[in-house]
Amino acid sequence: MIVTGTPDISPDSASANNPGGPPPPVHHIPAHLRYFTRFVCVPLMALATVVFGLVSLLCGLWDRSGRQQHLAARWWAAVLLRVALSPVRILGAEKLRHYPVAVYASNHLSYMDTPVLFAKLPFQFRILAKQGLWKIPFVGWFLRRSGQVPIDSKSSRSAVAGLLRGAAVLKSGMPLVLFPEGKRSPDGHMQVARSGCAFMAIKAGVPLVPLALIGTYELLPIHVYSLRPRPLMIIVGDPIPTTGLTTKDADALTARLYDEIGKMYYQYSDFTPAT
Repeated sequence: MIVTGTPDISPDSASANNPGGPPPPVHHIPAHLRYFTRFVCVPLMALATVVFGLVSLLCGLWDRSGRQQHLAARWWAAVLLRVALSPVRILGAEKLRHYPVAVYASNHLSYMDTPVLFAKLPFQFRILAKQGLWKIPFVGWFLRRSGQVPIDSKSSRSAVAGLLRGAAVLKSGMPLVLFPEGKRSPDGHMQVARSGCAFMAIKAGVPLVPLALIGTYELLPIHVYSLRPRPLMIIVGDPIPTTGLTTKDADALTARLYDEIGKMYYQYSDFTPAT
């Protein structure tokens, strides 16, 4: 399962800069546990991905709504977290019930971000994924059958067309879950956010809900192939309204979103940004 970021819609995307500072501490684990996670847990996670991917594809033969595929994704995600020995707690979960249709935007630290969100967000949602994935056998079939939204960043026109498709999904009553940064963090710090999330929220007239993931970088940093099991957390922020805004406000709204996610992340993570 792949959740991608959203493209910029202007050359001057008003996103906050990386706050810098040292990378977060990556807790070392005993060698025997490292080998266990690499040669037992990670292969089991890969096997679960194949099995539930096939289940999802089979569901897609008769279910065009995407509901059964989403359920398969939830089961897949729950299995991955159990195999990874990493329980997840949600702080502020009550806020999720008040805004059934919104753009939920999260920081992006690890491949494990997607399973955490699929397993723990208590509603069906859609994602944006790169257009090229639609051409890959099985992956493209799943994305098409489950109602995900293709995005092509090769040109401004095609990028805006993808964002408008996302806005249409929101207007139909289906929330979106996205990573505004677009790619995983190389060092555990937040990266520059893109303005596509804000653009879609404004076009659809729905709020932006900031989410902060805690611990997934330490669990599985980029370019690392063994796990460091640990408790994880999702922090749900207060929704940011878009009432009365136009797409010209997308950059300013993105900066506000980025700041809200950053406050939650750096408050609860194991390190703080440089001052």
